[in-house]
Amino acid sequence: MTAQLATKFETPTDTTIVITRVANAPRSAVFEAWTNPKYIREWMLGPPGWTMPVCELDLRVGGAWRYTWRKDDGEEMTMTGVVQEVTAPERMVTTERWGPDWPETINSLVLTEAGGKTTMTLTITYPSKEARDPRRRPG
Repeated sequence: MTAQLATKFETPTDTTIVITRVANAPRSAVFEAWTNPKYIREWMLGPPGWTMPVCELDLRVGGAWRYTWRKDDGEEMTMTGVVQEVTAPERMVTTERWGPDWPETINSLVLTEAGGKTTMTLTITYPSKEARDPRRRPG
């Protein structure tokens, strides 16, 4: 029986969120899952009834990425950004924006492997504490 590994969330500063999770897979496979649209569409879907009709990632410094999710009723949401840094298979830094009313974040993904397992550490940096912890989300 395989033990379920929990996701850990931390807020080490007023402008960051750090998300950590361990995958029972080698680092190269985890990096491929994070960077290949074929696999992104499989794991980044959300609740039932949603699809990802747009999943584009130009994996080079300055390359753009865009993900669009669509609900059964036609509602859509889109996330975009630009690749800032890529060091395969250990690190990727991108910008991220959920739309014009949301703050742009810097997302730094670091993958470390030990014993055939990969620790994924995603640090999301917001422009301010107010952007990270708004009283009310846009929309």
